[in-house]
Amino acid sequence: MQRITITLDDDLLTTLDALSQQRGYHNRSEAIRDILRNTLAHDHTQHAEQHGYAVLSYVYEHEKRDLASRIVSAQHHHHDLSVSTLHVHINHDDCLEVAVLKGNMHEIQHFADDVIAQRGVRHGHLQCLTAEE
Repeated sequence: MQRITITLDDDLLTTLDALSQQRGYHNRSEAIRDILRNTLAHDHTQHAEQHGYAVLSYVYEHEKRDLASRIVSAQHHHHDLSVSTLHVHINHDDCLEVAVLKGNMHEIQHFADDVIAQRGVRHGHLQCLTAEE
């Protein structure tokens, strides 16, 4: 293991310390290592032609102009990736969906981008786990 020195502006350091405390890290090095690992894993899965699993979660306005039918259409178009989908009614206007996906990571990323980019979709997030991990 190597020791390095980095320079951070005060606001970024305050954010790092708050994150470290919130997540229970014992020191800044542990937090930075995890942030770097997560970023590298995310970048690796976006560009990889490998298989794995992913969880796509998003909140959307179900009354937004044909949005629900566009999302269902996208899901059917990529039916080979879908393992399961959970649909939750948050309130009168909003729904939460969580989709478990399995397949080629590039195709999963493309599907997630297609869903998250729809007008009316908020809080989209894709968590990937490649087969190697």
